[in-house]
Amino acid sequence: ELYYDRGNHHEFVSLVKDLARPGEFTQSQTFDFEFTHVEKPYESYTGQNVKLRYFLRATVSRRLNDVVKEMDIVVHTLSTYPELNSSIKMEVGIEDCLHIEFEYNKSKYHLKDVIVGKIYFLLVRIKIKHMEIDIIKRETTGTGPNVYHENDTIAKYEIMDGAPVRGESIPIRLFLAGYELTPTMRDINKKFSVRYYLNLVLIDEEERRYFKQQEVVLWRKGDIVRKSMSHQAAIASQRFEGTSSHTEAKTPSQPAENNGRQ
Repeated sequence: ELYYDRGNHHEFVSLVKDLARPGEFTQSQTFDFEFTHVEKPYESYTGQNVKLRYFLRATVSRRLNDVVKEMDIVVHTLSTYPELNSSIKMEVGIEDCLHIEFEYNKSKYHLKDVIVGKIYFLLVRIKIKHMEIDIIKRETTGTGPNVYHENDTIAKYEIMDGAPVRGESIPIRLFLAGYELTPTMRDINKKFSVRYYLNLVLIDEEERRYFKQQEVVLWRKGDIVRKSMSHQAAIASQRFEGTSSHTEAKTPSQPAENNGRQ
């Protein structure tokens, strides 16, 4: 759902099942349904200009007007640890005034990770009074000439308060778990993207700002080992059947495979 294009919803997954034949409801009824092996390619997301949502919709078709009820489902996409995760190291500055070298230990971080780095001052000829690092989320929606960019500062973390001297090294340790972050999203369904940047900001005594942005990739780490879909479906089926009917107890001499369930 693009907020600037209200009324037009872009569906990327749609599955429909009929639960009952035409007729009348005279009493409460229960209808079982199942959607197996549904592809959920994107993570749920609510941003400044776009919302990506998964939901169940139940519709009772009537002659005059339909009865519709929706229930949202949150989907998280889990990733594995990236094999190539090089550090970020850059030198920036102003000629004959300021020259610094900054380094971040990685370029890809999971959402509960810690950003470790350092700032090294090679030349300081301006009176710096404050330095901070910001986490900026940039949301891009639309295509072609109708592209909208929304920048949101997620965090401001003070690194230094006071004037540094040449040769000084300032450490960085920023914990991501305390902030509301999402994984990096690139060209989702050709509708929007979400990117994150680390913004190093220096402020001098005359309130002039010097900054350098560097993009980092965020990803969601799985806390548990994921089992196969077929195994998960078998377990769910066993639990559901166990609540709706009584099963026979096995005797010690009866092998597990003869019971029809594992």
